[in-house]
Amino acid sequence: MPTELEELVEFLHHGNTQIRQAAVENLLPYSKTFPSIFKANKLTPIKDLKLLIKSYAVPPTSKTPVQATFADQKKPTAKHALTILINISNDQDVLKDIANDDAFLESLLLRITNVKEPNANEMCMLLANMAKSDSIERIITLKRDVPLGLSTSKLAIDQLMDCFVKGAKGSWNPNADYDYLAYLFADLAKFRSGADYLTHAQHYDNVLPLSKLLPFTPPSTSLPRRLGVSTAIKNVSLHPTTHPILLHAPLSIYPYLLLPLAAGTDAYTPDETDKLPDDLQFLEPETQRESDVKVLKMYLEALLLLCTEREGRDMLRDIGGYYVVRECHLAVEDEGVREGCERLVQVLMRDEEGEEGREVNARERQGRGEVVRERVLDDEPAGRMVTQADLEESDEDEKVVEIF
Repeated sequence: MPTELEELVEFLHHGNTQIRQAAVENLLPYSKTFPSIFKANKLTPIKDLKLLIKSYAVPPTSKTPVQATFADQKKPTAKHALTILINISNDQDVLKDIANDDAFLESLLLRITNVKEPNANEMCMLLANMAKSDSIERIITLKRDVPLGLSTSKLAIDQLMDCFVKGAKGSWNPNADYDYLAYLFADLAKFRSGADYLTHAQHYDNVLPLSKLLPFTPPSTSLPRRLGVSTAIKNVSLHPTTHPILLHAPLSIYPYLLLPLAAGTDAYTPDETDKLPDDLQFLEPETQRESDVKVLKMYLEALLLLCTEREGRDMLRDIGGYYVVRECHLAVEDEGVREGCERLVQVLMRDEEGEEGREVNARERQGRGEVVRERVLDDEPAGRMVTQADLEESDEDEKVVEIF
């Protein structure tokens, strides 16, 4: 005999609109406590939820303002369905179903790029979770109709990048900031095709997409953007062929990676200050260091990866990278961050072929308790899985939920 919850799930495809709406609203809390109920009958509830999102979202082709009665009636239903899918998308069966569904992917893209969509942020969260499936790599080359006013590119990934950039200033959809697309870019960057996309100018605007992400590295940016962008940079750095592009103009990425590690109160000698990049030489006293340790570790890992080759090490030495890492190590009381600083300093202070003296200086610093201990940073996931906690705390930048 089916349980009450199992009976309630059946109402997701009931013929009566009000019953469907009541069912999805009452099922929402169980997406966290009993997610398995949504896998009944060969994932039929998942198909019902996807249909509810399509049916109850703002019509993507709407050219006139949506009536208040329509929005009031339908927005909660679509949002509840989205939230349920966000919460249960860490299940591999569910993830496979939604990530491999081309029609559902297009439905999300159609609505994310819609200037009037009230649930665009939730759809971005779900899309970011779908990127945990390797099948989402196809979005990098996916072509679709051009959303007028947003982009001139037919590539879905370009359109999403334009949403992300415009969303920071609220200049596209007033209902959305598109912050969680940063996690999508982070996961795509683990693929060679994703890293190539981010580091090569696109035909429609002749701009490197990664250069559009770099303005969101400062601590003043929202936490989802900072964590997603820092992870994207780290993942791009995993591909050695991208290093020459990252290190040189127009990207010249080192100052962007060092600035979040620095604070206006850091103490440098005049000679040390002269070596630093211009952006770090005269920071205002109130300039704050990145406060989130996950973000700090991502930047330290990216710096370490870029030091794989001699050129990367020499360039970081030449701009005083050691001094910035030293001050970060002194100021941040987190073991993972300090281990990352120590590992990076060891790489910078070791002798290169035909040179001597750095390792002697390192041993002297070790005697004074400075940063020279040999440890390797723990591996972090490529990105993160969004949960209902993000929905509840989306306005509190200080809150970070667990990364699955």
